[in-house]
Amino acid sequence: MKKMLFSLLVAGFAAFGAVAAEEQKEVSWPVFLGLNDVADVDLIGVRFNLYNGHVDQMTGFDFGIAGHANDFYGLQLNIIRNEAVDILAGVQIGIYNSAGRSDMLGFQGGLWNEAGSVYGIQAGLVNLADYSDGFQIGLINRTEGMHGYQIGIVNIIRDSQVPFCPIINIGF
Repeated sequence: MKKMLFSLLVAGFAAFGAVAAEEQKEVSWPVFLGLNDVADVDLIGVRFNLYNGHVDQMTGFDFGIAGHANDFYGLQLNIIRNEAVDILAGVQIGIYNSAGRSDMLGFQGGLWNEAGSVYGIQAGLVNLADYSDGFQIGLINRTEGMHGYQIGIVNIIRDSQVPFCPIINIGF
């Protein structure tokens, strides 16, 4: 009975949030159900993505299949893809994690991780960044400039005295 009431409550929040999102440009709700792209919603709370959810700015927890936000603060835990276009401050865990052209402050863990600037840790099979101030741990690690460490089979810091070094590479 409790599970049924909780399910109805979540469905009610999602339906009410979808109707309100059509009426206003910016809406903040504690629970949001992402079924398709809704680019003009600001969310503080929890988002469940059944297919592909898109919000402008999000603070909180993002769970599901694929999640997209322009600015993201919190935990993105989507199976296939996590994306923050402008700002990521938090954690992304999934198969493909992207902080796009943005600054990433926190942790990315998955098969493929990419970010504009990394201030934290990337851990996965492939880790890519324009600049990294922290750690990259994976099979392939590549960055243009780095202040930190890379641990993996292929480690590339293009603006370094030693641009390629297997096992461990250090950028100053």
